[in-house]
Amino acid sequence: MAITAADVNKLRQDTGAGMMDCKNALVEANGDFDLAIDLLRKKGQKVAAKRADRASNEGRVIACTNDNHSFAAVVVVSCETDFVGKNSDFVAFANKIMDAAMANTVKTRDELLKLSIDGRTVEELLLDMTGKTGEKVELPAYETIEGNSVAAYNHNGNRLATIVGFNKSGFELIGHHIALQIAAMNPIAVDKDFIPQSVIDHELEIARDITRQEGKSEEMVEKIAMGKLNKFFKENTLLNQEYIDDNKITVADYLKSADKDLTCTSFFRLQLGA
Repeated sequence: MAITAADVNKLRQDTGAGMMDCKNALVEANGDFDLAIDLLRKKGQKVAAKRADRASNEGRVIACTNDNHSFAAVVVVSCETDFVGKNSDFVAFANKIMDAAMANTVKTRDELLKLSIDGRTVEELLLDMTGKTGEKVELPAYETIEGNSVAAYNHNGNRLATIVGFNKSGFELIGHHIALQIAAMNPIAVDKDFIPQSVIDHELEIARDITRQEGKSEEMVEKIAMGKLNKFFKENTLLNQEYIDDNKITVADYLKSADKDLTCTSFFRLQLGA
């Protein structure tokens, strides 16, 4: 398969790796982008955890909770340019959608798209805004959490927002701190038990290949690979991450310092362009 300069540039933008490394990886992978990313990782390249979707990376992300902190929602309303995304009409439009979602305790994206506001569905209003702005306006993501206690965090500029749920009520301030932790540290799961086995197997495969290339004996490969997997859990699962306000303790330790039974049950982190 012929590898074009555009292919190489796309892989470079998606991963942050060097141009020649990207080209060589694509050639070795016969043009398969996912395989090329794995090859870059196996050769020690620092590759972005996820490839960004750059097709519609402007707009507004909003997170909110209801008054008794039992329901939280986060929505992305996207457009094509920063100019439209910061326009006061667009901001008011996105806020109106979130207000209606909260007022009606809307639980899914499909339900939200069908919700009527002033006699028009949200789906129709998105088309109206597309016609008004001349840009594609969409609602690519909407997530909710119900629980004993929930919290929300909106990062400055509304390009990123998080919601998080807990198993016990009455911990709104702690909830805010954890929602901020999720925004800053971007965990992929609450704990290792929430990570699909396929992801764990994939990380172990990468770790084994790296270890073998470092020249380690075969009997050490599995031990070292498990160590790398545990490091992956520590860096990427919320409860095992270092707490951002005190890196001597984990998030789980911080929660237990408030209540020995307090834990996080779920979270969502939505960001423009990701």
